[in-house]
Amino acid sequence: MTKLSAVIADDERLMREQLRMALQRVWPELRITAEAHDGAEAVERVREHRPDLAFLDITMPVQNGIAAAMEIDGLCPVVFVTAYDQYAIKAFEEGAVDYLLKPVEDERLLRTRQRWEQRQLTLPSHWQASLQQLSRQLARPDYLRWIKASVGNSLRMISTGEVLFFQSDEKYTRVQAVGCEALIRMPIKELLQALDPDEFWQIHRSTLVRVDAIEQIKRDDGQRGLLLQLRGYAEPLEVSRSYAHLFQRM
Repeated sequence: MTKLSAVIADDERLMREQLRMALQRVWPELRITAEAHDGAEAVERVREHRPDLAFLDITMPVQNGIAAAMEIDGLCPVVFVTAYDQYAIKAFEEGAVDYLLKPVEDERLLRTRQRWEQRQLTLPSHWQASLQQLSRQLARPDYLRWIKASVGNSLRMISTGEVLFFQSDEKYTRVQAVGCEALIRMPIKELLQALDPDEFWQIHRSTLVRVDAIEQIKRDDGQRGLLLQLRGYAEPLEVSRSYAHLFQRM
């Protein structure tokens, strides 16, 4: 059987590994000849290796995957990989370019293989304007919508809409969702800059809470401050005096 080649581009090493392992299971004759951690490097690797296919993460540093695809156009078909449903819907609703949602599932990847074998993976020229618009949108700062977190020995994608609160210690930040607890290395200070301030409030130097998860606010027994009761979580969260003013009008 003829060997095929591919380039994988994603700024997250674990995501590259997950995709590579999925390809080994579903498409064993597809050989990964190079990997890249940003869009600019992806363009270089494609020009260098001339693969049969390129898998590009949409949101990468230096150059996003959409911009990289416009440069790659004509060299090889492109499959976009994304954790964000809205990007896939906006850019690919006609189905002319394939995309995979993270974490990549074998069944969905098999459909990508079938589309490639049927020569259906193309980037029509009239899509250049649409891709340019989406690329400009990606270049603008956007709030964090997905958390890539460790759960045991696996990696899980957690929507910020599922998160109840973030709580940090010296080394890790705990991500608490309904029925799920995970760890990330991003400190509270960085999370504050990345999250929508209307969606998450800081209630303690080490704690951020999702506002619409708050079910009840009450004073603690010692009258030292406030306690928050969250929907779907039994233990109350303490609000330090420095942040009590956030709840004065609630």
